[in-house]
Amino acid sequence: MGFFLTFEGLDGSGKSTQLRKLATHLEAQGLAVTVTRQPGGTRIGDRIRALLLDSKTESLDPMTELGLMFSARAQCIAEVIAPALHGGNIVLCDRFTDSSEAYQGGGRQLGSEIVLRMHRTMCGGLNPDLTLLLLANFDQSLYRARRRNDRTASPEGDEARFEREDELFHRRVYDKYREIAARDSARVVVIEGDRPIDVVHQQIAALVDQKLRSAGLLPHPTATSVR
Repeated sequence: MGFFLTFEGLDGSGKSTQLRKLATHLEAQGLAVTVTRQPGGTRIGDRIRALLLDSKTESLDPMTELGLMFSARAQCIAEVIAPALHGGNIVLCDRFTDSSEAYQGGGRQLGSEIVLRMHRTMCGGLNPDLTLLLLANFDQSLYRARRRNDRTASPEGDEARFEREDELFHRRVYDKYREIAARDSARVVVIEGDRPIDVVHQQIAALVDQKLRSAGLLPHPTATSVR
């Protein structure tokens, strides 16, 4: 069995950048790494993602939104995540059920119970071995996310639907992430603040290496003899 690691946080927190850097770090050590994302990660999931994230999608009921998120997730588990874990890979996933609890449970005010119940049903209770929650400065994260989406938008569509929600929505998301981290402190490691990308990467790489060694997936460094 492999190791399942998820990255969480507000858009603009730097989680996707850190996931890519960690994948490179792990591959350099000879580990088999599978990278995926939520929603998406499969042909069907990417079609659902386009609907969910495009700002032109209007009047989507929160329960419909939640159901679509879990539909994409279940497909990704079946096609990508479960086979990779069974093959002994390290799976790095950009968002998972914590995002649904934060955005739909918190932001949309559906509450945690319905999200966790759907997780048990749709995901078979599959939980990450480790979650890295990047909680950068709230205002800066939101600014970066909105600026990025404005820059990458095209006539064919964008991924700005959530970023266009008001500040109160994003505050509820942020607060729910805090609640999840406090509740599941054995699984969720919070990476606080705005620091240089490479500084955060070094912290994450050291933490993940330690976890993988404890799981027997990465050998312990050989002690250097002193003459």
